[in-house]
Amino acid sequence: MKIEKVLVVGAGIGGLTVAIALRREGYSVDLIERDPEWGVYGVGITQQFNVIRAMASLDLLDAYLEQAQGFDRTTLFGPDGSQMTSFETPRLAGPEFPSNAGVRRSDFQKVLGDRALGLGARLRLGVTAECLDDDGDGVDVTFSDGATGRYDIVIGADGIFSQTRRMIMPDAPEPRYTGQWVWRYNLPEQVSTDEFQIFHGQCNAGLVPLARGMTYVFILSEEDHGYRLAVEGSAAAMRRRAEMAAPQIKLAAEQVVDDQGVVARPLEVIFLDGHWHRGRVVLMGDAVHASTPHLGQGAGMAIEDAIVLVDELGKASDVETAFQAYRARRYERVSFIVENSIRIGDAQMRKIPPVNVGEISGRMMGMMAQPI
Repeated sequence: MKIEKVLVVGAGIGGLTVAIALRREGYSVDLIERDPEWGVYGVGITQQFNVIRAMASLDLLDAYLEQAQGFDRTTLFGPDGSQMTSFETPRLAGPEFPSNAGVRRSDFQKVLGDRALGLGARLRLGVTAECLDDDGDGVDVTFSDGATGRYDIVIGADGIFSQTRRMIMPDAPEPRYTGQWVWRYNLPEQVSTDEFQIFHGQCNAGLVPLARGMTYVFILSEEDHGYRLAVEGSAAAMRRRAEMAAPQIKLAAEQVVDDQGVVARPLEVIFLDGHWHRGRVVLMGDAVHASTPHLGQGAGMAIEDAIVLVDELGKASDVETAFQAYRARRYERVSFIVENSIRIGDAQMRKIPPVNVGEISGRMMGMMAQPI
């Protein structure tokens, strides 16, 4: 199969990772990003052991860990703050590297962006793909700035509200709001220094150690459809949500004082049960399987998508075979993450009977430890 030139739509975690993987295999890569500032909020993100392994496979682990705080232990707590269970996860990247890590999203994007550009990917900001004309042998693309280009394949890594998905699959379902919001904040002082602490109950929350002496705290809350949050007063609003959480979270939330530092978003989900591609245009990451953060694997699934997709492109005899094999390899893992993340949230909101979060988390970890 002859593929030389690839367009990647979206320069977030998934798009940058697939650009890196493609360039490592010698493909020519154009990368476009809608946001002219290429901005990303600086709150933390949890990267579990399958992501650490993925970073190692892309020769990114050293650069990544310079910006991250590694840890091996995860501890689960009940609504009253009492410990339910504590365990160490495997060091899949090797005994000298941590199992998991916490990192600021902005730092992670810089690591990925620097590597993608350093490998020769060409990035254009403030640009979208307005028309995709797939003639079976290639895709002619018209961009929002009036430029045009022809590509062997196009990869849509443009998130849950993917414009690429809407162009190639106009009948695909739209994202839906689950009924919960996630509130995120970087605490200036470390609360959890060597483990990921997860608090279950009516208010799900967590504490993740970050580099530079910080701790990332997240809280989930139920909000009416259409709820809007003004920047002014958002720190106080987050502290009020923390009053329903375990004592450790309520104490940590006393450090939430800067309105500008609060990042709060509604949780919206989508899962495409059918094809993930049409012709020579394929989707990945949140464009096909956006989940809630209850299992902490949203970014991890996009990163794994990128690696598997490029692997299949290198093995298949034609584009159709590669895209079908990519979906087949990814389907079980991502469907498990999406389905069970939503189940945990629905149980918290009492939409369904209680679920065994520890059992689900154990199954997830067993699955993520398997090769991709």
